[in-house]
Amino acid sequence: MFMKKSLLIFLFLTAICSLLFADNPPSPLTLWYNQPASQWEEALPIGNGHMGAMIFGGTDKERIQLNEETIWTKRDEFSDKPDGHKYINKIRTLLFEEQYEEAETLVRRHLLEDRMPNNTNSYQTLGDLYLDFEKFETISQYQRQLDLSDAIASVSFISDGVHFSREYFSSNPANATIMKISADQPGQISFTARLNRPGDGENISVDGHTIIMNQKVDDKEGVTYETRVQIRAKGGKTEATDRRIKITGADEVVLIQVAATDYRGEDPTLLCNNYLNDISEKSYEVLRKEHISDYQSLFNRVSLDLGTSDAIYFPVNERLKALRKGAEDPALFSLYYQFGRYLLISSSRPGSMPANLQGLWESTLTPPWNADYHININIQMNYWPAEVTNLPECHLPFLHFIGQLRENGRKTAKTLYGARGFTAHHTTDAWHFTTAQGQPQWAMWPMGAAWATTHIWEHFLFTRDTTFLKDYGFDVMKETALFLSDFLVKDPETGLLVSGPSMSPENTFFTPQGNRASVVMGPSMDHQIIHHLFSSVIEASKVLDAEDHFTRKITRQLKQLTPPEIGEDGRILEWSEELKEAESGHRHMSHLYGLYPSSQFSWQKTPELMEAARKVIEERLKHGGGHTGWSRAWMVNFYARLKDSNEAYQNMRALLTKSTHPNLFDNHPPFQIDGNFGGTAGLTEMLLQSHQGNIELLPALPSQWREGSVKGLKARGGYTINISWSDGALSTAEISGPVDTDVPVVYNGQAINVTINKGETTIIQAQNF
Repeated sequence: MFMKKSLLIFLFLTAICSLLFADNPPSPLTLWYNQPASQWEEALPIGNGHMGAMIFGGTDKERIQLNEETIWTKRDEFSDKPDGHKYINKIRTLLFEEQYEEAETLVRRHLLEDRMPNNTNSYQTLGDLYLDFEKFETISQYQRQLDLSDAIASVSFISDGVHFSREYFSSNPANATIMKISADQPGQISFTARLNRPGDGENISVDGHTIIMNQKVDDKEGVTYETRVQIRAKGGKTEATDRRIKITGADEVVLIQVAATDYRGEDPTLLCNNYLNDISEKSYEVLRKEHISDYQSLFNRVSLDLGTSDAIYFPVNERLKALRKGAEDPALFSLYYQFGRYLLISSSRPGSMPANLQGLWESTLTPPWNADYHININIQMNYWPAEVTNLPECHLPFLHFIGQLRENGRKTAKTLYGARGFTAHHTTDAWHFTTAQGQPQWAMWPMGAAWATTHIWEHFLFTRDTTFLKDYGFDVMKETALFLSDFLVKDPETGLLVSGPSMSPENTFFTPQGNRASVVMGPSMDHQIIHHLFSSVIEASKVLDAEDHFTRKITRQLKQLTPPEIGEDGRILEWSEELKEAESGHRHMSHLYGLYPSSQFSWQKTPELMEAARKVIEERLKHGGGHTGWSRAWMVNFYARLKDSNEAYQNMRALLTKSTHPNLFDNHPPFQIDGNFGGTAGLTEMLLQSHQGNIELLPALPSQWREGSVKGLKARGGYTINISWSDGALSTAEISGPVDTDVPVVYNGQAINVTINKGETTIIQAQNF
């Protein structure tokens, strides 16, 4: 009876919504809501890679929370513990002898900076732009939305017979955030504009029709910023005070916000002046057109249709609630997928900082985990969708950031480990520190740079950009591999090479004495990362005809590297021996790195490792694993690689139902953007895989998405793929590539060889398999 009643209510509401939208149905690419945001996690994000804003959409009081990528404090310089390398051999000896507590005592004393994360440097909000309107007596037909097709947010409503509209976008060509306020009757727009920032010390002034705010973000070496809001009003009256601007009776108002800091050594005042001067002669319509053209040149490369339903007639927050109650809404998965691509375009552009833990969007002075760069999975996950979803340019900020770690990373390698090359640990920030800081269970892990560097090779595999590899990427890869080569030692028991001291992020085990510990010799993830990077360097040297003594050395070391091992319970071992894990449902799945993002495990070559990986996942989930947004997103990728379509879908669904805010931001909790990016990557992996030397179509397509298509995905080798399916089975695939070649294509376990001609599209029918 309850289900029947719920269905009748749903059908009734659907009918009403269908009538309301009869002339203008909602776009499948639109996040829309019928009320303003009451909290930050309901606001809508816009961004251009350098700047961002969160749109609340209030009627009487509009709040636009502002960000600029380089608003960073710099309270302290991190320094490596002097002479740490003198204790490495002693620590290794203790670990080989299973004296874990004694080894960790030396690690804490001689290798780790002991400051806690809340004392590190932090990314911060730029502040807020408030628009205080004259009170609207009545409000009807309110709608707030973000259209992913053009990256424009908007608010509209009717008050006392007047239709009010606002548009917001953050333009990469203009390097500005732009807002237009309009009404369908003249003289209706009246408000006061003001800037504000949490805390103390901001300087706010008005120069003509421009509000200016500037400040040094802390009293040491943090950045100095400036932001300006220029107001262009048509009609009415504009009045300025010393700190705000009042508009009365205008027909239309355009606000242009720019911002800059001295992070890169430039004068923020001069930069802001230049930004405004460069667009001073451009109308709102021109700025809008340039923004859309720039954005769509990236976004329109990929389209996805997983099917639709009447749910598109409901606000996104209501669709999420319905999904939690068991409804099917395939279009919501498509929207979530494209929202992930939108966020990457909006937070990571060539020349910008890489996307941080919150991408670009942060509203406080003390964000969770400093909104910094955690390089023990989080920043890597941010960029998992970059290549596969056809956004290689958005990958570049991260790839260049890796190289910027080298100066400090060389010092860290030498000081802490007596090694050549460069290394970095579990986290870093805008100032590129690489030292080990914090507690052993997260800090004693010198593999951050190595994992990050594998992204350079992945970028090449997808783009075939030999120039980038030769001029930049190969040197960075080799220098990280040089550290790993020096870091490896022989296990006295097995004679194989192991890494260490290190740990498995951020997990702990029980020692034979019953105490918790984390540091070991030879954690499985280390060896999988080393295998991935060494293999990549060796392959890159062949591409560039640059094989030398070093590449021959790591080729020998690769053969001597300790492989992944399977324990008595059938699971892949996380540590160098069968140690009892302290948290059976731990969020990190570090020892499954070889399953994803690497390609060392496969059904073709290592079926025993695939089965052992599945058992790891099942055990973790059984004990509450996947409880953080990014961890759940990793599960989607794992199950896609296992080709388990049902579990991949169920975990994708859990990501939306358990770890997603009303504005589709990932909920760690709190908000952390890596889950969004990991989810987008995972859904792609369900539709296309190319990590085993072939192109596999629909490897993990769930039964819930029986009809659909995807266009513009990328496969390794530089191929562009379009796929359509019907009744749960492949219909056609279209493949184009950068060179004349043959490529194996796999569907449903069957392989065919396909000839690709440069500049042409090869069409594959289902009956070809």
